[in-house]
Amino acid sequence: MTGDGAAPEDAPDAPEPDAATPPVVLKLGGSLITEKDRPETLDGAALDAACDAVASALAAGAVERLVVVHGGGSFGHHHASKHGVSTTAGTSEADAVMDIHGAMTELNRAVLDRLRDRGVPAIPVHPLSLSARPAGPDGDLDLPLSSTATLLGEGFVPVLHGDGVATAGAGVTVVSGDELVVELATGLGARRVGVCSTVPGVLDGDGEVIPAIDEFGAVADLLGASDATDVSGGMAAKVRELLALDAPAHVFGAAGLEPFLRGEDAGTRID
Repeated sequence: MTGDGAAPEDAPDAPEPDAATPPVVLKLGGSLITEKDRPETLDGAALDAACDAVASALAAGAVERLVVVHGGGSFGHHHASKHGVSTTAGTSEADAVMDIHGAMTELNRAVLDRLRDRGVPAIPVHPLSLSARPAGPDGDLDLPLSSTATLLGEGFVPVLHGDGVATAGAGVTVVSGDELVVELATGLGARRVGVCSTVPGVLDGDGEVIPAIDEFGAVADLLGASDATDVSGGMAAKVRELLALDAPAHVFGAAGLEPFLRGEDAGTRID
């Protein structure tokens, strides 16, 4: 570094994101980045690989503006289940709220650290501090996006996560990463949405990837519950929420992350 803090002359300036470019919204599933059946246990290899893919795509300019959301996995879901808290059932116990939120911020820090180690300008955005359900558990989520949009405009990569959410008449309930993806994609005008999990896409009754879904009824009978503790609805909820988007969405496994970030189709397209 030179004495006045300027970058060396031979160091190329990193491309700045174009604020007019619609962002990509990417969710890293909790089942992907944690050992979901072992409380508060990271899947370090999977998380590292995902962060490698994100860093490479940003460095290559394949993605200009990116918002990342991650699920709760064995961190948030474990504590939410223990306290009987879900997307519809809440708690008025501060200790329970802090168990859930504390576990999620711990996981969030692990994600942030690995992204930043790879040069990604990742910044946390904690939904518990921003969002609410003013009309109760069955009401719409109120998630102000000015902070996230401004961070994007300043060249950062906002990283949100499943979390607690203040809920009228119910204390604090859970907001899932999948619902956050929908809110972010809609409110920020995302051009593409990706959901990366442990399965290669939405599977049919024979375990084969369904290439495309454009209507929930056509696949409703094929979508079962999650095979580990999940208080946010499993694959059926993911598909329902992604179908509500204007932007094309893809559900894919770890092998589909790099192709998705390059702009290619991956896994199941939901549109």
